[in-house]
Amino acid sequence: MSQIDNDEIEDSSAPLIEHLAELRTRLIRAVAAFIVGIVLAFTVAEPILQFLLGPIEQTLRALGDPSPTMQYTSPQEYLFTLFRISMVFGFGLAFPVISFQLWRFVAPGLYKSEKNAFLPFMIASPIMFLLGASFAHFVVTPLAMQFFLGFADVSSIFANLLAQATDGIPSNLPADTAVVPETTEGMKITFFGKVNESLDITLKFIVAFGLCFQLPVLLTLMGKAGLVSAAGLGSVRKYAVVAILVLAALVTPPDVTTQAILFVVVYGLYEVSIFLVRIVEKKREKELKAQGLWFEDEDEDEGQEDRIP
Repeated sequence: MSQIDNDEIEDSSAPLIEHLAELRTRLIRAVAAFIVGIVLAFTVAEPILQFLLGPIEQTLRALGDPSPTMQYTSPQEYLFTLFRISMVFGFGLAFPVISFQLWRFVAPGLYKSEKNAFLPFMIASPIMFLLGASFAHFVVTPLAMQFFLGFADVSSIFANLLAQATDGIPSNLPADTAVVPETTEGMKITFFGKVNESLDITLKFIVAFGLCFQLPVLLTLMGKAGLVSAAGLGSVRKYAVVAILVLAALVTPPDVTTQAILFVVVYGLYEVSIFLVRIVEKKREKELKAQGLWFEDEDEDEGQEDRIP
């Protein structure tokens, strides 16, 4: 009896070892792709940084700054900032390979219908994240920068500094001499942004909106699996409104315009999700009826007949 039990244990452990070996292979390939993505992104990290800081530059120029400048205050700060950019964008470059390795690992355990359902969502997810990130960079971040930097009268500050710098400069000074304008009273307050802190705000917006744009993908996938329904999502719509308002207050600056934009966008995505789940349910109902497996709720039908005058 013990020999039979040992044989059964060995037979059952063999598939587990094979799955672990397969998982190790997929993880190694995914990590290798991630490292390659980091290296590739690091080669163009500086242009990416200039692109991410573009909304701040445009806002400062619109406020009157003739030469927008960022600073870093520690020797390693700029390098770590570039490495952080490389991590984020390296993952984006490696995501197709990582998702393919994930797909190859889980696909053998899925039915054909499940494969056909799962694959489109893996394609739609990065597309929706890219749309959310683009919306954050080109719409939300400029509005946030205008709100934050709009508290200071930046244009008058720079105009005053330039005027003081040009007035009273001795003519015999060399052209490359740096002159600090002299003031008699008060302290001038202006913006000298740190690279890492400014980048942190931009990346937070990109990640937050990228994840928010995953809402239709997530809810549609849950609807495909039968975890949620269009009627259920519609019945909790008022709670969803409150949750979206809280989300808008947390991930955006205290600016009514930016919060309103986020609320309208995310709530619109929620309504789109209900529409997509309803399409999934109708498609499933049609397939079950074609197979003869769909049965109407008799109690519900009788109740509807009783309500007919």
